[in-house]
Amino acid sequence: MDRNSIIILVACFMLLMLWPQMVKKLYPPKPLPPGTTNVIQAVEATGEVRTAQVSTAAPPTLAPLTTPQPTFQVDGEETTLVLTNESARYTFSSHGGGLKRVELVQYPETITRKTKRQPLTNNLAELNTSVSVPVLAVLGGDSIQGDGLFALTQTASGLRAEKTLPSGLRLVKDFEISTNYLVKANVRLENPTTAALKLPAQEWVIGTATPMSPDDDGSKVGLMWYDGGSKQEILGAWFDNRTLGCFPGTPRAEYRAGLSNVVWATVQNQFFALAAMPKEPAGQIVSRPLLLPRPTLEDLPANRRNAPPPKGYQTALVYPETTLAPGAALEREIHFFAGPKEYRTLARIANRFQNNVDLVMGFGGFFGFFSKGLLLSMNWLHDTLKLSYGLAIIAITLIIKILFWPLTQASTRSMKRMAALQPQMKLLQEKYKDDPAKMNKKMMEFWKEHKVNPMGGCLPMLLQMPVFIGFFYMIQSAIELRGAGFLWIPDLSKPDTLFVVAGFPFNLLPLLMGATMLWQSHLTPPSPGMDPMQQKMMRYLPLIFLFMLYNFSAGLTLYWTVQNLLSIAQMKLTKSTEPVTAAAPVVASVHPPRKRK
Repeated sequence: MDRNSIIILVACFMLLMLWPQMVKKLYPPKPLPPGTTNVIQAVEATGEVRTAQVSTAAPPTLAPLTTPQPTFQVDGEETTLVLTNESARYTFSSHGGGLKRVELVQYPETITRKTKRQPLTNNLAELNTSVSVPVLAVLGGDSIQGDGLFALTQTASGLRAEKTLPSGLRLVKDFEISTNYLVKANVRLENPTTAALKLPAQEWVIGTATPMSPDDDGSKVGLMWYDGGSKQEILGAWFDNRTLGCFPGTPRAEYRAGLSNVVWATVQNQFFALAAMPKEPAGQIVSRPLLLPRPTLEDLPANRRNAPPPKGYQTALVYPETTLAPGAALEREIHFFAGPKEYRTLARIANRFQNNVDLVMGFGGFFGFFSKGLLLSMNWLHDTLKLSYGLAIIAITLIIKILFWPLTQASTRSMKRMAALQPQMKLLQEKYKDDPAKMNKKMMEFWKEHKVNPMGGCLPMLLQMPVFIGFFYMIQSAIELRGAGFLWIPDLSKPDTLFVVAGFPFNLLPLLMGATMLWQSHLTPPSPGMDPMQQKMMRYLPLIFLFMLYNFSAGLTLYWTVQNLLSIAQMKLTKSTEPVTAAAPVVASVHPPRKRK
């Protein structure tokens, strides 16, 4: 590597490290515009409750509103009731008569390197945490909310929250916890009076998407909904509305969609989801951002001390206004899933309700087929052969390499034959350089005569791309990799950061991946006809992948690193076992000399 190349590499690496901080310094995030006030409750480790006033926007709309943005205000002391099973602890609140918080007893809040200075947290993973509005709070003004206080009663199968409004309207919510992280809710709006009651449009809250822990950057926090044919996913980046993902834009303050076709909707982060599955499709879905309490400096990792306050996204199902006749009742049934994004569990639920809720995993489309296959294979290797998930990833990579071995061998032979024929190809290009159409025709005849395919070297890579992309999507949401350690890596679902220098993480595995890619590119023979400058660019192209994947999960970079090492071993094995192909002689008929007169 020459001096200029080293300078370019160092400059690119420094730009990679400095770019996020430069963007934050030059273009700091804009706060949400002032608007209505939500009261956020932050529950400390001591169990005390403190109140913080947080501003959110009175939003512009994406579709005509049938009601202004409702507020959640409760006057009175809160009463809670806790139900527990083997999977979760459910805390119900009299404020709004809904599910205030879900604690997943089998999952810790954070996975960190176990040292004396940074011990593993004792907190549990929570859903709908640090917010005041509970799941299944019904919002829509005083005529449907009143003072917001419900009476809670434990029943034989779960819990009942009930309330009678001054108008006589009675709200009854029956909750029943079940297996597979499911909660069944039955809501009745009863009119026991002798006069008709007009009910305004209502928002039935399905929860608030929040970051899982202080070290969560919030990039995977948002909502998803399904219309019976396709899913739509809206993340924080949509609300931030930054130009090119970096430069400030006008933040969006509301997302609203649906036309009586909301089959299910979720609020979620990278590994956990809270999904509402109504028995009959809801009218619309609406979601709005809100600021969450900032964690203490002791809870934040060093590289996130200057990060902006975390955001949540409160989401609700929207039902239209209606009128209840005297003595009539309106009843709706909703099943909630509140748990990990674990494919086998979600697939069972999707099969039970026939609603494709397993799309929450992000395994839809063509590449989803490969994601599911790779995830099931990895789990089989882990469960049946008792391999760690790191070894399972290595085993899958080895199996894929063996399956593609014949194609890779054929590709290597084709590239070697093309390199041997390169002198004759250059003569053809020189002879017909003034007639591109004829040159292409003669080149095709030449390749056919010598039984070579210029695309032969690209075919194995093209065939492996769906596998790699499927693996990429699988790694992003596989809860099994959360907390799965391997060698120096404490968590395969996150970057393998060894230490942080001046706010910049040092991730070893992506550097090893980049080194193996450079090694492989230097061993790969250049394509025929490629000029020296293009050859040099192709050799250093792996640096782009290093920059792109530097902060991705260790599981993905582990897969790619092992893939590179196996490819290098295969290339060296092929070179040592197969005879060197001699360069083809330059045939006189290709470019015959001119005869002297």
